[in-house]
Amino acid sequence: MASRFIVGLDIGTATTKVAVAELRNGKIILRELYKEPTAGLRHGAVCDLAEAVPAVSRALERSKKLGRGVLRKVFANVGTPQIKVQHSKGIVAVSRADNEIYQDDIDRAIKASEAVNLSPNRIIIHNITREYIVDGVPDIANPLGLSGSRLEVGSVIIDAFAPHVKSVMRAIELSGGEIGALIFNPLADAASSLSKNQKELGVAIVDIGFGTTSLAVYEENKLTGVQIFPVGAGNITNDLAVGLRISVAAAENLKLQYGYAIASEVGSKEIVELKKFIPEAKNTVSRRFVSEIIESRLAEILEFVNNELKLMGKAGRLAGGVVFVGGGSKMPGLTELAKQELKLSSQIGFANGIGKWAKEGEMSMDEYLEDPEFTTTLGLLLEGIRQEGWEPSEKESLSTIFSSKGLKGIFRSFLP
Repeated sequence: MASRFIVGLDIGTATTKVAVAELRNGKIILRELYKEPTAGLRHGAVCDLAEAVPAVSRALERSKKLGRGVLRKVFANVGTPQIKVQHSKGIVAVSRADNEIYQDDIDRAIKASEAVNLSPNRIIIHNITREYIVDGVPDIANPLGLSGSRLEVGSVIIDAFAPHVKSVMRAIELSGGEIGALIFNPLADAASSLSKNQKELGVAIVDIGFGTTSLAVYEENKLTGVQIFPVGAGNITNDLAVGLRISVAAAENLKLQYGYAIASEVGSKEIVELKKFIPEAKNTVSRRFVSEIIESRLAEILEFVNNELKLMGKAGRLAGGVVFVGGGSKMPGLTELAKQELKLSSQIGFANGIGKWAKEGEMSMDEYLEDPEFTTTLGLLLEGIRQEGWEPSEKESLSTIFSSKGLKGIFRSFLP
């Protein structure tokens, strides 16, 4: 069997992360997992295509060495804050005389749900089915093969500012890649980091990136809402640089080595010598003061999240709590601060479902697999694998039986 490749490409504000999977002899092999610096982006959106294209090209250069056709299926992220979410409903009459629901009926209902008001400069990037309704009976996960005269679908429509989406596509295409699909950041995070049980109980996943923070909320295994805020871990670095009058690079290193999310838990007598980060510096700074700056900005980010949860009617009411991912989630003390601010259980998330794959390449891959900064990248890869049918889910396998044999054919499949 000829090998095939899927690329997960997470173009972030500060770094671009790449994951490459290969299907070889029926087995999925993780070939590459790495990151490179980004240029030309601000708050998750391309602001300078002339800078973004060379940066994306450099990030993909290493993957191109794996073989021909590696970049034919690139699943990339959309991380712009200029998104809108609408709940919509599509209604169609079942077309066949025997009232059995076929895939074309489902497709028509889903298409009908996309009839929403859109400005000329906006584009739909996701139409996510929440439930099907057959003759007024709700909460049907898959109506294929059922009987009814009217089929309805409840959908979540996510649209984005078209120029931002087209800029991402253009950057990838000019770098030699072919778009498999564009996936909204928090949905990729959910694909890699949330279990079905968490989604059933009710859970929020929060991705604290460098330039943005994204949120997705699930309950009863359905997407309730998503949002992106134009603030992230980079704002903490900038606050430290301004507050301590040091360079941004020194502030970033200071944050990573001595930062803590709750200032009151840091000893008042702990001192940091700035010459560790700036050779010519002679002064010192209180570690508690550093943590106070960090806590202030993190509290603001959590306030954004909590306000959005209030709008959804989910504040303090998610049994599965909050799962934090992204580079900013590695700040020590974040989960404790989140419990105070959000009144919900809190944990750091990691990509799941990757361990069973074979791995080739550098040992650093294992380190990245356990890094919450790579959840979006691996989520993009998992979505690509699902869409390409490398690992059909139980639901998809059942759908294949339905579509190929119909409801009556299922019973025949169990007969000798």
